[in-house]
Amino acid sequence: MKKEQVLQPLSGKLALVMVVLLIVGIIVGFSIKNYILGGALIPVALLLLIGLNVISPNNSKVFLLFGEYKGSVKDNGLFWMNPLYTRTTLSLKARNFESEKIKVNDKMGNPILISVILVWKVEDTYKATFDVDNYQNFIKVQTDSAVRKLAGSFPYDHFEDERATITLSTNFDDVNSALEKEITERLVLAGIEVIEARIGYLAYAPEIAHSMLRRQQASAVVAARHKIVEGAVGMVESALKLLSEKEIIEFDEDRKAAMVSNLMVVLCGDSETKPVINTGTLNQ
Repeated sequence: MKKEQVLQPLSGKLALVMVVLLIVGIIVGFSIKNYILGGALIPVALLLLIGLNVISPNNSKVFLLFGEYKGSVKDNGLFWMNPLYTRTTLSLKARNFESEKIKVNDKMGNPILISVILVWKVEDTYKATFDVDNYQNFIKVQTDSAVRKLAGSFPYDHFEDERATITLSTNFDDVNSALEKEITERLVLAGIEVIEARIGYLAYAPEIAHSMLRRQQASAVVAARHKIVEGAVGMVESALKLLSEKEIIEFDEDRKAAMVSNLMVVLCGDSETKPVINTGTLNQ
């Protein structure tokens, strides 16, 4: 397989000076009616003029001679090359590509919407020109394929797979690293350097988004209740211990159970409690 070859072109400034001198010679030749001299200088001037190439910064040109690859020029400036060379211009600038939101299934089979932002540039001009048909379309197709593979490799979140160490919605650095590696492996064939790849959009598909939101809310409520009960048990335990140590009141098992029940209701209830003052004995 051929690789990129960097050409060292001739200075175009010298060729431009020669073109100017030839034009002066042509004018002088025709002015003194030396048509042979003037006519002979015209094709030479044209060949020098056709061979001039201007390459702006962060651009390159690929040169062919009768279908054979001769090399690439990545330097910028005015150069002179063989006028018989055919030229293809390629941009070496960094470019952004944002994929469309595509619907795929995550590792658990849930439909999600995902898109990716890719920053890339042409690294190997030979591969970008000759190893793929259209390198920009190749980037689009391979990026979408990499995103689909990535989405199927991880669950959306820990609600679906509690044992998962990496999820799409939480471990952004790990997921983006895996995405960048996958896209790099696919685009190396086209001579493309991946500068950065990251997820630009991630969400559940509309048909399950509402159900997943309710599930997350329910999980949050359960977690909050667990914390409330855990704190309430500790407070009840501390209250009974403090009352016993200070010998404020002695409880038998029934009264202790009643007090625990009342305290748990007060501490864990959603609505504000209304105390009832007992003016009689404890048994009334």
